[in-house]
Amino acid sequence: MPVHNADIARVFEEIADLLEIQQANPFRVRAYRNAALTVGNLSLDLAAAVRQGKALPKLPGIGADLAGKIGEIARTGTAALLERLHQQLPPAITELLQIPGLGPKRVRALYQDLGITSVARLQRAAREGAIRALPGFGAKTEFAILQAAEARLSKARRFKLVVAEQYADALIDDLRRARGVTAVAVAGSLRRMRETVGDVDILATADQSGEVMRRFVRYAEVKEVISQGPTRASVLLASGLQADLRVVPEESYGAALHYFTGSKAHNIAIRKLAQARGLKVNEYGVFKGRRRIAGQTEESVYAAVGLPYIPPELREDRGEIEAARRARLPRLVELADLQGDLHAHSTWSDGRHTVREMALAARARGLGYLAITDHSRRLAAAHGLDPVRLGKQIDEIERTRVEGITLLKGIEVDILEDGTLDLPDSVLGELDLVIAAVHSAFGLPRARQTERILRALDNPCVAMLAHPLGRLIGAREPYEVDMLKIVRQAAARGRFLELNAHPERLDLLDVHCRMAKDEGVLVSVNSDAHSVAQFDNLRCGIGQARRGWLEKRDVLNARPLPELQALLRRQAAGAAAC
Repeated sequence: MPVHNADIARVFEEIADLLEIQQANPFRVRAYRNAALTVGNLSLDLAAAVRQGKALPKLPGIGADLAGKIGEIARTGTAALLERLHQQLPPAITELLQIPGLGPKRVRALYQDLGITSVARLQRAAREGAIRALPGFGAKTEFAILQAAEARLSKARRFKLVVAEQYADALIDDLRRARGVTAVAVAGSLRRMRETVGDVDILATADQSGEVMRRFVRYAEVKEVISQGPTRASVLLASGLQADLRVVPEESYGAALHYFTGSKAHNIAIRKLAQARGLKVNEYGVFKGRRRIAGQTEESVYAAVGLPYIPPELREDRGEIEAARRARLPRLVELADLQGDLHAHSTWSDGRHTVREMALAARARGLGYLAITDHSRRLAAAHGLDPVRLGKQIDEIERTRVEGITLLKGIEVDILEDGTLDLPDSVLGELDLVIAAVHSAFGLPRARQTERILRALDNPCVAMLAHPLGRLIGAREPYEVDMLKIVRQAAARGRFLELNAHPERLDLLDVHCRMAKDEGVLVSVNSDAHSVAQFDNLRCGIGQARRGWLEKRDVLNARPLPELQALLRRQAAGAAAC
């Protein structure tokens, strides 16, 4: 069965979790976590390299032992170490680790002190008030755990966008090799670039449906065939992701692609427009009576109801139809529009590559400038910079010359609980770019959290707010904050907001991107790269930006360097009082 980078990363992450529950050496645990991050965000297909007998590339933090395990997982889908750990702990421990807010330390406490080995038992213990008595928990944490457990039991599993893409891309590539296939495309929420995906919708056209349908249900990763017919089938992949395939005639391809891309609300609105014109729209085409008048292309479907083509990322029934009707659809930003990246880390803090290596990788992706923004001292676990080390880093950045790309001196400085910053203004004033970020006290009440960030944005040294909601998709909920106040404060102070493109974050939300656009606040689509491979995060960030209606003119780092520097000089002028 094919193995993807996401599968290798999942095995490493699970090994790290189980080792931490067993209180193994923290350095060993961290090595597996770092390996999971490195592999999970790598564009190179490691398993394919192993299958082809190629030597694995040198990867940061991955020595001979971990490289050997990558090969083992690529060949078998698992690792002997993981199987041994499973034998030593109850199987449901892994499921508990999927509950947001429950890391290995809390899972260990719940298991050892209360004997909790399943989500159902966790839910029962929370309802009975047994969890709050444990050291380090309390009533508030217990309530949050109860909510998370109930959500886990009631909701279908969803996959992060970048993970779903790995499985979908491999399946689509396989289907394209079927005899007689003329087109294969992804539809559904994956095509709309939703941050999480419940299942994968695939559309195909073929001379005959039989061959592609057989190839689909016999695909190596299929665990279970849910249903199968002459033109449609559903399967469950070994990863747990459901995939649905529909084979349609070429004359219906555009209509079917529109219909199965969704969203449901968007499709209903389009059908109402069609009905007002005496037409019927479905997955087979646009019909006037029994006569098909459109449907071979999506453009023809929209034209039949009097609209221009609407990009998939906008199809959520959030005003896109009215905008199309009035010829006011945005010209959405594209990856090629980005001129630089304003949030990246190096080996000075928790990055995996040097300043020069990060610059070379950014240049290789066509970027013309890069801000090195390592963590400040508050994040001790990330080897954050104090004033002395920051000064040394500034010297290195100024000495580093890479033809074709300009390096900017920056910092990702922690916003402390009272809204002050982790480094003095006199130090921050020496930088080209100061990004302020919340990395602690996520549980503050909404009013206090909002005031904390507003105070940070008041500081004239601050140019940008990083990952404004602090969420980790599927692992940590956004903290409570009044985003409208934050956006309006940014507008009033001339600050910028980050859209953190890391697939674990995708923060700003799409609705907040649109809020920033409406208030005239520029958004910076940043990779938050901690290694050279993570500049690929920018693609996911652009998907989120497009869902948020952002155009090139709305994106700070779509500006050429002279324009960017002029904007940053305004910040520097405001910081003169620092």
